[in-house]
Amino acid sequence: MTRRKLTEDEIELWRKVAKQAERMHPELPQSVHPTQLPKPKPTKTPKARVDPFELGQTAPAKPSRNSLQPSVTDRLRASPVQMDAKAFGRMKRGKIKPEGKLDLHGMRMDTAHPALVRFVLTAQAQGKRLVLVVTGKGKDRDEPGPIPTPRGVLRNQVPHWLSIPPLAQAVLQVTPAHISHGGDGAYYVYLRRTR
Repeated sequence: MTRRKLTEDEIELWRKVAKQAERMHPELPQSVHPTQLPKPKPTKTPKARVDPFELGQTAPAKPSRNSLQPSVTDRLRASPVQMDAKAFGRMKRGKIKPEGKLDLHGMRMDTAHPALVRFVLTAQAQGKRLVLVVTGKGKDRDEPGPIPTPRGVLRNQVPHWLSIPPLAQAVLQVTPAHISHGGDGAYYVYLRRTR
């Protein structure tokens, strides 16, 4: 059982009684009586009420599609033009005939990469400006699985290989070829002039 604190009235009553009473042992020092009032109990602030919640109230109305990385051809089409705009327009329409062609159909990555490096550097050394690299569109996978994988390994790797050394210094622009030169299964590679 907890002890309760004295109220103000009870303390005042005790003081009156203590003044009229005689001390039993006057030689002992007088004890100190409470002179202060007890501390008031802190009032508890009520907790904020939680707003009513319904399941799914903050969910978007229509589920958004997954924002997957754009395809290689979309990224190349969106990249800024590095070469002459007039020549770029003619090249995209298939009006400029490529001066060289490399067909990577049926090659694996370990043989395709050295062949691409050799072809591009040789074409630049010969003074060619526009070459065509045919990768093919790639095979459809039998089992797509839960993780989306891009179609065509070489089709996705060739633009990357053209943007890293040693080919980066030789290549000015890469863009998907016109349908007459292979469409999405081929790339125009516009080379820098050798100095």
